[in-house]
Amino acid sequence: MVNMESVTESQAACVVPVILSGGVGSRLWPLSRELYPKQFIDLTACGRTLLQATVERLVGGEFTAPIIVCNHEHRFLLAEQLRANALDVLDILLEPVGRNTAPAVAVAALRAIQRNPQAVLVVLPADHVIRDTQAFREVLALGVASAANNYLVTFGIRPTAAETGFGYIQAGEPLSENNKARRVCRFVEKPEQDTAQSYLAAGNYFWNSGMFVFRAAQYLEELARFAPDIFEACEAALESANEDLDFLRLGAEAFERCRADSIDYAVMEHTADAVVIPFAGGWSDLGSWGALLAETECDQAGNAAIGDVMLHDSQNCYVRADGRLVALVGVHDHIVVETSDAVLVAARGAVQSVKGLVEILRRRQRPELTSHRRVHRPWGSYEGIASSERFQVKRIIVNPGKSLSLQMHHHRAEHWVIVRGTGRVIRGEESYLISEDQSTYIPLGTVHRLENSGVIPLELVEVQTGSYLGEDDIVRYEDKYGRC
Repeated sequence: MVNMESVTESQAACVVPVILSGGVGSRLWPLSRELYPKQFIDLTACGRTLLQATVERLVGGEFTAPIIVCNHEHRFLLAEQLRANALDVLDILLEPVGRNTAPAVAVAALRAIQRNPQAVLVVLPADHVIRDTQAFREVLALGVASAANNYLVTFGIRPTAAETGFGYIQAGEPLSENNKARRVCRFVEKPEQDTAQSYLAAGNYFWNSGMFVFRAAQYLEELARFAPDIFEACEAALESANEDLDFLRLGAEAFERCRADSIDYAVMEHTADAVVIPFAGGWSDLGSWGALLAETECDQAGNAAIGDVMLHDSQNCYVRADGRLVALVGVHDHIVVETSDAVLVAARGAVQSVKGLVEILRRRQRPELTSHRRVHRPWGSYEGIASSERFQVKRIIVNPGKSLSLQMHHHRAEHWVIVRGTGRVIRGEESYLISEDQSTYIPLGTVHRLENSGVIPLELVEVQTGSYLGEDDIVRYEDKYGRC
């Protein structure tokens, strides 16, 4: 049971950012994957991930620290990125499964009013780019003022093209003569090209940004009216939540039985209090490789090249190389993305179809759908180097002050060769240090642990041998990160 904090009705309203970080960014495969999605990647080469930039955009002023809702599989990745940039949070709520935005915001709203019944929520996806932060904060202030007058606010992006990859919002009359907020006439699904062109010409249609401002209590009232099953499931999920280190883990049984639905479908399309505020401050949802190309600096031929890339007689291409030289000759209007285990080549006009390719990967149960060759763990990372039927080789990095769990394997033995740093090995009843150019052997069935108590990363090569080498061949006896 979550311990509720004591609050009084006399408390002043506070503005609480709610950052939704549960998406997987499937249209940016192979860079964005289920266990390492786009919000945790520095896609725009600004030195910050999309998540970090989203949180930093709302530091200071009238905003509290945020509530972040994320998938439980991403919890340590999220926490590490917040720690790296010294970013504070009120809560990190862990979803056992994804259920779209309406339930995610509902549990955040319930948590916010435990702290302050007058809380106003600013709901933002974790994976958007906004170039003009000052203009964005100004339009948020307009949204907060409208929310104080009991409106549920969304933000519409002024369209710059007949884009078929976005939903649209049709705006009606302004609330008053000098008010930028306009009543919502309707929400429109992603249109065909001709329809999108007509929306662009009409002038009163805006791209649906997926960003909102409203009073937490009012959102919950409307959700209980129009989607009572979602409200009840979310209330039960928070009531049965448990603290897990720095996270609040929602009750799995209650949250899993909640149906998936968006804020638009569950509330905004039904309420009489929906308004839209136009925004034109350099927004992108980075929803496709084409959108990323538009946000990346290009050369005179219209090419964006990231990494070890060589171009000859090629125009209007986005090329990204993460590990090898990628060379293009005579290529026009294409997207080429290379990672350590996959290469994507797509015509620029077909980038929205990458999501369909991802579904094929899912049906075929391809491991490239889920994770990169380099897999992040709360203690560091590992990367597969080579594998065969009875052996595999990994490069492992253990961060300073971190340690692996105390564990045992039924089907494999391990050989460790240290290439940088110094670590402490627990092997059965033994405990000893191991440094650069030294090695050790962990026999099958032996309880063991590796620790890095130093100040530099511990890097080693691990050779596994045995009849079964799957990651699920692990028995944990003790784990500081709460894994079982």
